[in-house]
Amino acid sequence: MRPATKFSLLTCAAIGLVACNDGQNTQTISGSNQASAAWCISGGPIHTANDQMPVAEAVAIRKGLITYVGENAGDWCAEFGGKSSQTINLAGAAAYPGLTDAHGHLIGIGLREMTLNLEDTSSVTDLQDKLRVAVTEAAPGETIYGRGWIETHWPEGRFPTRQDLDAVATNNPVILERADGHASVVNTRALQAAGITGATESPFGGAINVDADGQPTGMLIDNAVSLVQKLMPELTQDRKREAYIKGAELYASRGWTGIHSMSVDPADIPMINSLANSGDIKIRVYNSVDLFPTRTEQTLTRVTQMKDVQNKLVTTRAVKLYSDGALGSRGAALLAPYSDDEKNTGLMLLRESQAKSILDAALRSGTQINTHAIGDRANRRVLDWYEEAFARVPKNQWAEQDPRWRIEHSQIVDLEDLPRFKALGVIPSMQPSHAIGDLHFAPDRLGKDRLAGAYAWRALIDSGAIIAGGSDAPVEVGDPRIEFYAATQRKDLKGFNNEDWNEEQKVTPEEALKMFTLWPAYGAFQEDEIGSLEVGKKADISVFATDMMTASGPDILTAKPVMTMVDGRLAFDGR
Repeated sequence: MRPATKFSLLTCAAIGLVACNDGQNTQTISGSNQASAAWCISGGPIHTANDQMPVAEAVAIRKGLITYVGENAGDWCAEFGGKSSQTINLAGAAAYPGLTDAHGHLIGIGLREMTLNLEDTSSVTDLQDKLRVAVTEAAPGETIYGRGWIETHWPEGRFPTRQDLDAVATNNPVILERADGHASVVNTRALQAAGITGATESPFGGAINVDADGQPTGMLIDNAVSLVQKLMPELTQDRKREAYIKGAELYASRGWTGIHSMSVDPADIPMINSLANSGDIKIRVYNSVDLFPTRTEQTLTRVTQMKDVQNKLVTTRAVKLYSDGALGSRGAALLAPYSDDEKNTGLMLLRESQAKSILDAALRSGTQINTHAIGDRANRRVLDWYEEAFARVPKNQWAEQDPRWRIEHSQIVDLEDLPRFKALGVIPSMQPSHAIGDLHFAPDRLGKDRLAGAYAWRALIDSGAIIAGGSDAPVEVGDPRIEFYAATQRKDLKGFNNEDWNEEQKVTPEEALKMFTLWPAYGAFQEDEIGSLEVGKKADISVFATDMMTASGPDILTAKPVMTMVDGRLAFDGR
């Protein structure tokens, strides 16, 4: 062995993930990302999400495809990677099939980095302090918009009010969106500009919260937020472009190789395709576009056309519907009243007549339907609507014989409805981090009995359903480590849970891995191309310094993302 070669191998072992040209001088991976390189990866556990070979020692890649998965023995690298392949020594780090967030909002993830971020707000006073800074930076009369607050852990134990905001901002309209995206608090200036008074009627699927005197508190729930939409800062094309790029860069740096992007503006699809083609977006994007019932035919036609657009990273073949609101703001539609609000059963946001026409047209066009449903009433209604559509439209008229319709969130499900997901072929798309946040207040909202069907991952998997795992960022952080931890531990980030959290609903590490790899691939009709490390599949790989499959709970949260590879190209190099 020549000295140069020996030095290269020692460097690989010493500093971890470096690329070494087999038999040549040491070189870094940087600069080789413009085309799919040939790679040979070994030196750490390689989890495949393939039941026939759950763990491998080595993977070879050529022209963006996996050419070898197996033992680190013999001349596998030269044979399957080629003599010019670059060698990645994991040095104990763990590799996985590319992790996919099966429910996020890519533009919202980017915009969160560009606007008033209220994620870590700890109280009404803290909210006021952050708003005070924004006021000093805003022009007189300019609308101040922020997002990310959630009051469930605040010492005040209540929603913020217009009076809270008025104490800081009187000359600027203020719109501060709750983390779940299903409510906003606005100040008096915003209410006046929008013409909202105590006499204003709440729109269908929305609520204008009022105080004991019948005056608006400033809290607008679900569709009532649309009343202040005209006050929102303009989202220009340049700002959208920046947000999509920032969101994709952030996600690659966290170890995600793909996202199922929800509620996408159909007009943004050409931009997203263009950004992927130019290399500005380096992760996979599976779009589920917003569908407004009044524009059903036009939207489905556009989605059908978009399905045929050839793009290596971007796929558009689904639409997003909303059936109800969120649990925290008491907008989730329940079969019985809220335990802490006995006159309220939540809000249905979609009428049955609208659902029928949309679902029938979607079956005939081959469009995937992904419907938001959180409460047990909403989940039952959506399952009913899906089942009725499947029976109503003759199967010979289905453009896609395996439609793989989804219910996004599937958070609170009556026990009688749990087996219906598998029976109907409906995919529950769930976000584990919701559970470890919501279960601090869900017992108050639901009472003990309804918790049995809340965030019921174990029960759904045992019934034969598969779960497409996601984060719902920017509602949540959008970190795969948090999602993996939540799914396998069912504890909050400080290690807390209690009997109300039903710890028996947690999943195994092997199931959690599939929730963020193979099962999202199935939920996007891509299981033959991605989702597991198998010969012939695309080379999407996520690498973390810690093996999350064997790590203790807290160690999962600190596992450093080291490398993200998509189509054999580096989307992120974290060394």
